[in-house]
Amino acid sequence: LLARRNALLSRLRALRGGASGRAQAAAEQFAPADDNHAQLISHKDLAFALDAQELAQLQAIDQALARIDAGHYGECIDCGSSIEVARLRAMPQTLRCMACQQQRERAERRR
Repeated sequence: LLARRNALLSRLRALRGGASGRAQAAAEQFAPADDNHAQLISHKDLAFALDAQELAQLQAIDQALARIDAGHYGECIDCGSSIEVARLRAMPQTLRCMACQQQRERAERRR
């Protein structure tokens, strides 16, 4: 988890052009450029989408690290049973066992 967290932080810094903050990154994203307008908008949309995805992954990892500290890592947040080791290896930040995750996805598809 710590290695994944560090890799995400590195990618976020790269997406933001270094160690700049969110406000500075946004200002740089909206600065005038020589690219045509459509290309510029597309690039900005992609950069913000990637940034949001990376931030969501970072948050999930931080929550998993907090569960480790609290002694609840590897427990399904829905049913309380142990999450399969293979699932944790594949997705160490996962919140649910496979059965609860599948049930949640089915419920979301019905909505």
